[in-house]
Parts: sequence; structure tokens; C-alpha cells
Amino acid sequence: MRGIRKAFAGVTVLHDVDFSVHAGEVHALCGENGAGKSTLMNILAGVVRPDQGEIVLAGTTARGFANAHAARQAGVSMVFQERSLFEPLTVAENIFAGRQPVDRWGCINRRALATDAAAVLARVAPEIAPVEIVAGLSPARQQMVEIAKALSLEAKIVIFDEPTASLTATEISRLFAVIRQLRAAGTGIIYISHRLEEIFALADRVTVLKDGGWQATLPVSQTDADDLIRRMVGRDLKEAAQGRADSRGPVLLDVRGLRDAGQPALRDITFHVRAGEIVGFAGLSGAGRTETALALFGLRPREAGEIELGGRRIEPRSPAEAIADGLGYLSEDRKEAGLFSDLSVRRNLSAARLGAFGGWFFRDGAEAAEARDRVGQLRIACRDIEQDVAHLSGGNQQKVVLGRWLKANPRVLIVDEPTRGVDVGAKAEVHEILRAYARRGHAVIVISSDLPEVLRLADRIYVMRRGRIAGELAAADASEEAVMRLAAADPDAAA
Repeated sequence: MRGIRKAFAGVTVLHDVDFSVHAGEVHALCGENGAGKSTLMNILAGVVRPDQGEIVLAGTTARGFANAHAARQAGVSMVFQERSLFEPLTVAENIFAGRQPVDRWGCINRRALATDAAAVLARVAPEIAPVEIVAGLSPARQQMVEIAKALSLEAKIVIFDEPTASLTATEISRLFAVIRQLRAAGTGIIYISHRLEEIFALADRVTVLKDGGWQATLPVSQTDADDLIRRMVGRDLKEAAQGRADSRGPVLLDVRGLRDAGQPALRDITFHVRAGEIVGFAGLSGAGRTETALALFGLRPREAGEIELGGRRIEPRSPAEAIADGLGYLSEDRKEAGLFSDLSVRRNLSAARLGAFGGWFFRDGAEAAEARDRVGQLRIACRDIEQDVAHLSGGNQQKVVLGRWLKANPRVLIVDEPTRGVDVGAKAEVHEILRAYARRGHAVIVISSDLPEVLRLADRIYVMRRGRIAGELAAADASEEAVMRLAAADPDAAA
């Protein structure tokens, strides 16, 4: 890619960027949110047309691809950060959308479709059946289907845009093995990730973008995490050491014997969170962490159990009731359950507390002033507060959702994958925001597939497996090994 330039609504987001990838190479692309990484890759994948520049692919030069189909025909496949699946269809139908095998009468050959899908799934997610409906899969499993879809194209170049954001350690290990196989077979891999440890585990070279411009391209062996961070954010970044919460603080949230009849079924979930405390929930995909949050927030029917908040029993049957009771929930899937994509940054920030700005006479000025303050505090990169939130980068969208809940000021804030798609600089800021929120006497529950994040943030950790709590760890006793030991143990045997 040579001299790539792109502007949206008069704002230049890419400034004459050069980027290359070799056959049989993993080339990492990193930078802060809004640096232009996804835009550059969307141009390569045919989703966006460049204003200037050219693409040379296997010796053929073009201004860009007319559309995503043309890019795929040329040999470029992309695993998008935001999933692009047809949820009412099956896994197999999604993997081979528009490319289904047909019989001699021109009808879809269902048997061949299932067989071909199973062969691709065997590489990344053998536990997923080709006939499963995508809408019934967790975000993590949907991401694995997205990866399988890209692999099925057998492309010359495969782009991975934050592929591990919602995956567990086991799924990540499986994905890394596939990427190494692709590299050995001569495929060019472009890997975008805010998790620097992944870049050093996988990549041969790394390119840094900042504010839409090229900063550096380096062999991974000639750089380190601190150097990359300085190039990305323009400063040294050291996350503040965490002071642990006072264990004598009063219990703010007390959950006893929570059960439901969903899949996976929650069985006798019992835990507590104290005022001023951050409690982490860890476990493998499908362990029930998100389902527990949904049950607390009134989004998943409960069969039994008691919930007390501040000593008062509550029974939220809807998000509106949960918010009124003093709960807040930042969803793991910001695209489907966290954002009002057709509304502005301002309206998204105020959505959880519109009543604070009036009823019959809505105070637009007060709402706008508060939104501008929140944008500045969270360093949300946007043109202005009236910009549609759909046009922000994934990390900035995540900060908008977090800003909404912080302003709503719930007594207990549940954050599910709070830094998914957030760059290293913003991640440290989000962590400090959550700590400061807890220090104000609130309680914070952090659900994350990023084990280092849970270990860094939490005062205590509950580990879940198969819909129940397998164990509890104090911060002083917690390690990745200790968490995984509980996550993989059989809780029925322990009982």
C-alpha cells in the first residue's frame, strides 16, 4: 500500500501511509484508537475506497478495490473487529455466505455445506456445530465463526482486526496455532491488536500509526513494549499501582442462591461485593459470567435466589428496574447491546439519565455541556459531540458507553469486557477510572477474558465454571495458574 490517503467529512484520517506485508509473514499494526488502523485495513479489504494512493497485490497495481467482493476475489480476507454475521442463519450458512455448494439442479447442497463448514471449524472451534443458529451463540463463539469464515476463503492475505478481544485463553491459543500454520503455508498475515504481548508472541514486523500517519516499521526483535507505547502515545505510560480496598467495608451487594433455567444454567450463584471494592469474575467461555450479570440486571429470568443491595432486597425484572435499584451494566457487546448507533455522542452519553435534563422542557444546553465535559475527561476522539457514535473507532465507542454509566452513578457498576478494543493508553485510563469510582464508595464488578486485566484490577476474584462459582481468590493469592486451575476443575467433584 503506497501513499494511502483518506478523509471523512473533511477530516483526514490517513496521511500518505505506506504499508506492506510479505508472503509467510505476520505483520502487526498498532496505534491508539483513532490512529487509522481499521480504516487502512478497510481500504485493503475493499470496504472503503482511498482518496489517494495505490495497492500493489502480487504484482498487480490498483487504486483500490471496488468493493469487499472484489478484494476477496483478489485474495484478501478480513476478520472484522465488529462482527458481520447474519444472526438468523446457521453457522455453515454464514461461513459460506454467497458461496454455498450447489447440486446439479442448482440447489444448495446442505450435506456438502455442513461437511465443508465442519472441516473449517475443526481448525478453530470444533465444539461449534455447523447447524447451530448464530444468534444463539455467545459473542466469543460468534467471533470464532467470523474467523472460520475468513479462513474458508483460503486468501493470500488475511487481516485480523482485534480477533482475541472476546476470546478465552484456550481459544486464543487455538487461534495462534492456526495463524502460525497460515504463515508456514506462505499466507501474509496482518494482525491488529492492543494487546502488546500478542504482538511479541506472533509478529515478525510491527508498524505503528499515530494520528493517521506512519510512525515506524520495525522487526519485532528490535523493539519492546515500552518503545511501542512511546511511539503510539508520544509518552511513557506506567499504570498506577493499585491500592487494595479495605476488606472491612460494608457489603453493598449480596447475592445468594441465584438460579435460572437458561443455557448455560446458573446454579446456586452466591457472592458479595463490598463498598469501595472491585471484584473480578473469571472463567472460560460459557462458564456463566455474562449470564450472571444479565440475571442481576433483569435481562435473564431468575428461577430462585435473593439479591440485596445496600441491605434492601431487590428483584429487578428489567433493565429499567435494575437502574432504579442502583445497578449499572456495561455490556460485552457494545454494537448490539451498548450503543444507539444512529444517535450522536451527546445522546449516547446521556441515555441512561435523560430525566436529569428535564421532562416537558428538555435542557439541551445542560446535556451538551455535560457531554463535552465527559468527552474531555475520557479523551474520546470525536469531531464534536454531535458526531454519530457509529462513526467512532471501536475503542472510542467503548469509552462512550463507559462514560454513560459513570454519569448515571449506579451504586454497583458491572462492566463486561470493559477494555475490549481499547488501546494501551486508554486501557490504563479506564482502569484508573474504575478504581476511582470504587474509591468513592461504589462497588465494581469486572468480567473479563483478559486474565492480566482481572489480576491487575480486582481485590477479589470469583472463578466460574459450568454455571457455578468454582472458587474465590484474594488478590494476594491470585495468579493466572491459580485462576485456570479453578476454571478447569470439576466443581461437582469439589462439592
